[in-house]
Formats: sequence, structure tokens, C-alpha cells
Amino acid sequence: MNLRTMTWSVLAALVTVSTLSAPAVAGSVTIKGSDTMVILGQRWAEEYMKKTPTTTIQVTGGGSGTGISALINGTTDICQASRSMSAPEKEKVRERYKTTGVETIVARDGLSVYVGDANPLTEITLDQLKLIFTGKLTSWKELGGPDAKIIVYSRENSSGTYVFFKEHVLKGADYTPRAQTMPGTAAVVNAVAKEKFGIGYGGAAYAKGIKILKVKKDAQAPGVLPELANIKDGSYALSRPLFFYTRDKPAGDIKSFTDWVLSPEGQAIVSKVGYFPVN
Repeated sequence: MNLRTMTWSVLAALVTVSTLSAPAVAGSVTIKGSDTMVILGQRWAEEYMKKTPTTTIQVTGGGSGTGISALINGTTDICQASRSMSAPEKEKVRERYKTTGVETIVARDGLSVYVGDANPLTEITLDQLKLIFTGKLTSWKELGGPDAKIIVYSRENSSGTYVFFKEHVLKGADYTPRAQTMPGTAAVVNAVAKEKFGIGYGGAAYAKGIKILKVKKDAQAPGVLPELANIKDGSYALSRPLFFYTRDKPAGDIKSFTDWVLSPEGQAIVSKVGYFPVN
């Protein structure tokens, strides 16, 4: 083999390696992260691909933490997250990509508290929730209910919902070790629906076949449900934004898709799924 032939062989090999390691393909967008948002992301993807058949969008869950790790590692174009990225996570993005990432609020949620349909309780305070989920309040009798043990269901620690609940309800305290960890919000809902003395939490869109409790900011405050008017005026205590995170300012297919998600058509899907539009 002469030198010229060897040179072209090496160049061809380099092109092959470069192609295999490319993070994205033109016309293809990958989305990974929040289980709270996975149904919403899939609906957005389905409708967008009907309008733009030249673009393929792949949506997977795994939790906000998993999505953020994928964003940092360069294995997803968009991270869906039900919590804000932490300072250390942003620093990892900065170290690797020379940017702290771009945050876009794409929907809103009213983090909901679930109990079984037969549970006589209709409302609960934030303090009572903290006592239950830290294991200091263990019987429904202490809340005016039956003399029965409270069965606590929680999310896994890679979940943005787990983190949000810990920060805003538990005020940083640890969950009770008796809490049964569920792999997704749908699993929490299914568990609570089957366990008459259970309690759990998760996104408003998943609340099917169970009762949602009104949440009170304190003992004197009125009980408030996670409904559109209460999310918009801020009266619901556990309202939260839902995010897209990208490494850089969205461009190309990612920008086109994000712009459509924020359009009236994309935001109408937010309402159909059971969350709340950003406008």
C-alpha cells in the first residue's frame, strides 16, 4: 500500500469515528428526563412529527436527575426536568461545554397529594405533610381519620418531584425510612389506589382513580386544589414550573421544536394532558 492510499484510509477511518460519536443527527431530536413530563413530552413529539415528518423526536423518562446527567454527558439534546438544575450540575455543564446551559419553562404543574377515594380526609396542611413524610405522624387518627397506620409512598431520589417535595415540604429533612419508593408517578398513583390507607404525591396529570387533597399553607389558610386559576394566581402552595434544559441556546430542529412547544398549539396540549400552560 503506497503513502497516498494509506493517507486516504486513515482519513476514511477518522470520518467513520466522527460519525459514530456525533451527539445528534440532522432531523433527529432526543429528549430524556422527568417521569412527570414523559407523557407530555411524548404527546408533544407525536403531534410535532405529524406536522414535521422530516423530524424524528425520541422521548424517554428515567427521572429529572437522569435527564440532567444525560445532558451533561452529551447523550441527549433536551433534558425534561420537574426541578431546577442545581449549582453543581450547572458547573459541570460549564466545565464541559463552556456554558451553564439554557433553561426554558415549558409548562406548569401543581404537585398533588394523593389518597384513596375512600379516605375521609379532604385537606391537609404543609406541616402535616412534613410530619407524615418524615415519619413523625403515623396514624390517620391523628388527622381525624380512622385508627389506621399511614402507608407512605414516595419517588426515587433521581426524581425531580422527590427533590421538589423534599425542598418545599420537608424543608430539607429526610424522608421516613418506612416510605415505599416507587419508580414513577404512575406507580405511586397505582399503589395509593390499591391501598386504602396510603398517601403519595406527584404531578397533577397523573391523578386518575384517586383523590387529590386540598393543600393548606398553614392551619388557618383555606384548602386549595391544584387547578388552573390557583396555579395562575399563586394561591396553590405546591405550584412549580416544568423545564426544558439544553446545553446551548436552542438552534435548528431543537429551536423549531421548542418554539412550537411554546406556541398556542403546543400549550393547548399541556392543558389536554392535565398540566397548566405557561401563558
